[in-house]
Amino acid sequence: MMEVFKRFSFDLWLLFITIILVLFGILMVFSSSAILAGEKYRQSFYFLSQQIMAALAGLILMLVVASLKKPFFALTKIVYLATGLTFVLLLLCFIMPPVANTHRWVQLFGVRFQPSELAKVVLVLFLGNYCARKAENINQLKTLLPAVGVVLAFVLAVLLEPDYSTAAYLLLISALMLYLGGVKIKFLLVSGFIGLIIFTFFLLSADYRMHRVHGFLNPEADPLGKAFQVRQSKLAVGAGGLLGVGIGSSTQKLYFLPCAHTDFIFAIIGEEIGLAGTALAITLFFLFLIRGLKIAEKTSMLNYKLVAYGLTLNIIIQALINISVVLGLSPATGMPLPFISFGRSALVCNLLAVGLLLNISQRKEVKPLR
Repeated sequence: MMEVFKRFSFDLWLLFITIILVLFGILMVFSSSAILAGEKYRQSFYFLSQQIMAALAGLILMLVVASLKKPFFALTKIVYLATGLTFVLLLLCFIMPPVANTHRWVQLFGVRFQPSELAKVVLVLFLGNYCARKAENINQLKTLLPAVGVVLAFVLAVLLEPDYSTAAYLLLISALMLYLGGVKIKFLLVSGFIGLIIFTFFLLSADYRMHRVHGFLNPEADPLGKAFQVRQSKLAVGAGGLLGVGIGSSTQKLYFLPCAHTDFIFAIIGEEIGLAGTALAITLFFLFLIRGLKIAEKTSMLNYKLVAYGLTLNIIIQALINISVVLGLSPATGMPLPFISFGRSALVCNLLAVGLLLNISQRKEVKPLR
């Protein structure tokens, strides 16, 4: 069998769904942030312009990555180099000026970037390729330890920023990749137990994290304190009814709901466009899932398959977590809604993931002519 790369034969449905999500996000970012931007930056279009620039950069990157004939994402040296550089960027965060008492960003040449968003993509590439190359020996301890070591290094670096929810998510998506790569459950349980100890320590070491948990478990005990954000989020969703109060007419975004344009933008969708808007968003993510899984199923190359599954689930799981938080089904995590929430690093990295999926969708295996 030989591989044929048919340029411009990529999955058009996946491309179309992604563009609709990005455009939907731009609309909702402006609607949910214009008043805040006007008061904070004296420019109502500040967040809108930033999101549009990130979208343009991400779409260009997506198309470039999708059109590359060489399967760079499956080349060991390139994957290892990308993994190493991403980890270096995570470490660079600690020597950068803190933002809101955290070290989550790298700022170079006036551009601020969050490496943990890139780590979500890079770990999928690393583990997908590692598991494919080591498939025969993946359940041997000497084979498994290097992969687990890389994951723990990334997780600890993000935990120390601190960014508890992203670190937990990296551990989750890594465990999923290892499982898809053939690692036995018993090894994942041992690793999970070690991770549980680490995360319990960090959870108990910060009061604000415990407040989030308490607010989730007992929201009525402190509705104006620990449970305020989620309570306001549910009020926003409920106020929208079937068709919403109208684009731009949200009242919760008037400082009643913190992070309305980022973590809780789904609540503003529910308030302004109603059940119709939230159903549209969920439907788009469901269609994204279907197309991503089809790309993974169609390829016979194990490393391509693992990467396609991982990148697809990476985006969908983030969406599920965000929506669960907004609806009060999970403690607040700070996880953005892919393609829709304001966040330049997340948007660019998610579009990079789509570019990789589109690239894989153009690769076919055919029998050579004799």
